[in-house]
Amino acid sequence: MDALSSSLLTPGQWLLVYAAISIIALILLIARYRLNPFITLTLVSLGLGLMAGIPAKDVVFVYEAGVGKTLGHIALVVALGTMLGKMMAESGGAEQIARTMIRWFGEKNVHWAMVFIAFLVGFPIFFEVGFVLLIPIAFNVARRTGTSMLLVGLPMVAGLSVVHGLVPPHPAAMIAVGEYQANVGRTIFYALIVGIPTAIIAGPIFAKWIAPKIHLPAHNPLEEQFIHADAERQLPGFGITLFTIMLPVVLMLLGGWADLIAGRGTRLNDFLLFIGNSVVALLIATLVSFYTLGLARGFNRDSILKFSHDCLAPTAGITLLVGAGGGLNRILVEAGIAKEIVAFSSDMALTPLMMGWLVAALMRIATGSATVAMSTAAGIVAPIALAAGYPHPELLVIATGAGSLILSHVNDGGFWLIKEYFNMTVTQTLKTWTVLETIISFVALAFVSLLAVMM
Repeated sequence: MDALSSSLLTPGQWLLVYAAISIIALILLIARYRLNPFITLTLVSLGLGLMAGIPAKDVVFVYEAGVGKTLGHIALVVALGTMLGKMMAESGGAEQIARTMIRWFGEKNVHWAMVFIAFLVGFPIFFEVGFVLLIPIAFNVARRTGTSMLLVGLPMVAGLSVVHGLVPPHPAAMIAVGEYQANVGRTIFYALIVGIPTAIIAGPIFAKWIAPKIHLPAHNPLEEQFIHADAERQLPGFGITLFTIMLPVVLMLLGGWADLIAGRGTRLNDFLLFIGNSVVALLIATLVSFYTLGLARGFNRDSILKFSHDCLAPTAGITLLVGAGGGLNRILVEAGIAKEIVAFSSDMALTPLMMGWLVAALMRIATGSATVAMSTAAGIVAPIALAAGYPHPELLVIATGAGSLILSHVNDGGFWLIKEYFNMTVTQTLKTWTVLETIISFVALAFVSLLAVMM
């Protein structure tokens, strides 16, 4: 029997089978049997590592390394972003922005407002950073208009996801620009041509269709952190609130432009890179919010301290889940899944455009990281594309980015952020967020392919 099994599948193919079984087991155990997601992720990750041949003495260390690497960034971003969001909520800043957006766009068009602001805010920053910055506004818009959180939140995450995956200066896109030897300016131009209609289709249009079909619980524990009950209080000005929330965005833009503003190795360059780091930028903005939305609004130091303490408790579960997803990610990589995907892709006769999309898509499904998927796929496909003399390297960047966004599921930290903040079940998250990401991937690929034909 063992000999027959060995003849049917190669060891590498068995790795892919183990990975598929693990992902299916995760979904069933969490969605069907209602097991604790963190415990389930840990058990399945360790089991997969053992099945895939990682030595028993090392498997826990590999898992811990993945958790630690993920939490090293995400935990800080979530904590600081939540504090900033709490200050926006308690001061009334989030409500002020919500009221202004409702007034500008109208209550029936708030989903268009959210994709618009997410596209702008998300342009220079990571998805997770943009998410924690905008989630207080989404909660307030949903509450004030009496609409489903999905109708407001899905366009928001669609805008953030599109710019994160397709548009420089995001790190993975910049890596792909370098690998494919593309022009940054033209890449941004084509990415906007592709990204804007893609975000509209995957955001407001899809949200309008799916929101009535998904019934969320009436009570969302996390929403209470960002909603203030006193409707008659005096709100801070729109300008100072917008300044506070856009401050980390501006700082990160300065960090991204550091090499253009000052020569590498200079003190100014180092300073801009420092304040442009997402953690430092959020830290500065949070400290500024303690004054602009705290002391300047009449709150004392004790109140601000209480706000910053109280808001962290509900994020503990989210942070653990995101970390556990990173642990599964590391197990999948260490098990050799990436190598098998490379081998699978190289055996197929594809154009460089399709190969970039497919390799990134397979890497995304396996590892859960859009950044890893895009940067790895670009490194694999670039030598092939350059050798073939492919004439549109900018389109290759966008196609690879589109592939890196497909089918977000349980090994992606973003999946758990969306699930917990929107208060959805795993099944509901698969029907909304996972489908949304897949729509982005295929729609962007279609637009890129159309551009390639027209050029």
